[in-house]
Amino acid sequence: MDVTVGVCAHNEAANIGLLLQAIRSQHLKKVKISSLIVVSSGSTDDTESIVRGFPDVILIREKERRGKVSAINLILKRAKTPVVVLISADVIPEKDAIEKLCIPLSQPGIGICGAHPIPTNPETTLMGFVSHVVWGLHHQIALSQPKFGECIAFRRVFSRLPPSAVDEEEIASIILGKGFKPLYVPDAIVFNKGPETVRDFIKQRRRIYAGHLALRRQTGHTPPTMNNLKLLSLIIRQINLRAPFWTAYAMGLEGLARILGYWDFFIGRKHIVWQTAASTKQLKP
Repeated sequence: MDVTVGVCAHNEAANIGLLLQAIRSQHLKKVKISSLIVVSSGSTDDTESIVRGFPDVILIREKERRGKVSAINLILKRAKTPVVVLISADVIPEKDAIEKLCIPLSQPGIGICGAHPIPTNPETTLMGFVSHVVWGLHHQIALSQPKFGECIAFRRVFSRLPPSAVDEEEIASIILGKGFKPLYVPDAIVFNKGPETVRDFIKQRRRIYAGHLALRRQTGHTPPTMNNLKLLSLIIRQINLRAPFWTAYAMGLEGLARILGYWDFFIGRKHIVWQTAASTKQLKP
């Protein structure tokens, strides 16, 4: 299976070299990475010079930052393979993640596959615990209703995306609209770093919830993590197994972020070009 791997980057010097090395070192048997494309959108740090240190990587420069969807559309325009993998610039995939993520697309009915993000933050800190609670809930939901973020593989059955603050779910809505099925691949693991500050957590989760609301209004597609009753049910099941006060704190932050996200949606605030959460950008090798 020939695939194109695309990375959208804005000031990702702290992680882009580690990510590209991890992609080049993937254990592949049935999958071939035909091209690896990095779109650098308005980067002002060393992102582009680091990418140029990988001669086999295609670097596309956007002088101005126009949002992640703009960068994805440049990747789609350049891609020639039937399958595209999009991976966030601030994650690190396990050595076999891309192979595991792509193989299910050999089945005719499967159109998009989502990886399993796991935070690298230590659970012994409050915000690290919050990240593990939130991503753990997302994992539990995705086991029955696939959700998408951080790293996806999909059939290239469309040429461009409309403006969106939640690109992975936007892609899922298009793929599902063409009659394909989604799949969550829990053993296709990518490591990310959750926010280390309350400010960054609210900033990130607020933007995502506002984007999900806008996507639902525009397309009718509802990401499964918007099911508040299911989230509450999962929380109740887990709260006695985890530190109850920290769990309550995590849910309080998520609830506040959703309220603010709803307000953004209500007043028409767009998150197409979003503020970065700085504390999520420095993963360790």
